[in-house]
Amino acid sequence: MNDKASHARQWLAKAESDLTASRRLVDGGGPYDAVCFHAQQAAEKALKAWLAVADAPIPRTHNLEDLQAQCLALPPMEIASGLEGLELSDLTAFAVEARYDIEFWPERGEAEAAVAVAARVCAAVARIVGAAA
Repeated sequence: MNDKASHARQWLAKAESDLTASRRLVDGGGPYDAVCFHAQQAAEKALKAWLAVADAPIPRTHNLEDLQAQCLALPPMEIASGLEGLELSDLTAFAVEARYDIEFWPERGEAEAAVAVAARVCAAVARIVGAAA
């Protein structure tokens, strides 16, 4: 990784890979727990791309609310608008629930909602990374 923009693009590529996986799974009829997991991972990696492009420390956490707060505390970026009020707590839970909660079997609607939120995060961060590059 030569620079912060390259580092951020690599995080964003991983985020987009997870987003693609979640979309393919939901379009294929599941499994919806895996959809939710990949949606959470997409949002997490996208937020870490934002931290990377700002050359901020990237914590080892799955907590999207904490990552969102760290990102929003960075110098203001007009293109980040829309992420300020975005509720990420439902997605945060999917980092662990989807893998370890044997009773977690979401319905299609919940999986689709998770993908929609992750897509919104990825799109916003892609604009930030693109503007910084």
